[in-house]
Amino acid sequence: MVAMPAVEHPLSEGNLLQAFLELDTPLGCKAEFIEGEIVVTPPPDGDHEDAIARFARAVAREAVEELYVSGGKGLITPNGRFVPDATVAPVGHFRAQESWASAAGVELVLEVTSLNPHKDREPKRRGYAAAGIPCYLLVDRGTGTVTLFTQPEDGDYITTTKVEFGKPLDLPAPFSFTLDTGPLR
Repeated sequence: MVAMPAVEHPLSEGNLLQAFLELDTPLGCKAEFIEGEIVVTPPPDGDHEDAIARFARAVAREAVEELYVSGGKGLITPNGRFVPDATVAPVGHFRAQESWASAAGVELVLEVTSLNPHKDREPKRRGYAAAGIPCYLLVDRGTGTVTLFTQPEDGDYITTTKVEFGKPLDLPAPFSFTLDTGPLR
């Protein structure tokens, strides 16, 4: 779902960003500013939330370093303002920060596809890469795959590892464990 302010004349990107920041989002929905477009997404379904919860438990159980998984943290990227389904950063990284924070220091973002999978597959991938986030994990329910994008360079990731649901996926340091993708549907 895309929400645009009712105006007679198109807004400049700066004014559109301001309208986005002042948007009164319906309860339970999330609003993002993706490549100059305001995108409002309804609350996720149970399978979507289950995939995020299983990933968070795996990170808590397996990760060597002091990392934590945050849900719903707004990140400022060169391509807009995104709210990943899950953000992994060092413990305390977001403490005392505003609701929209720099993506610097984030180790991994997770997106689980839902109503508009194109946004997760393309614009958000490029935005996370442009922000220098080392790992982007995409659980693509439409294709039945989990894809790990790594090595951000020139606004995209140069390394891609894709597995079908149920196949193991090795996560690089600082995670350094094999993710069981069977339950991430």
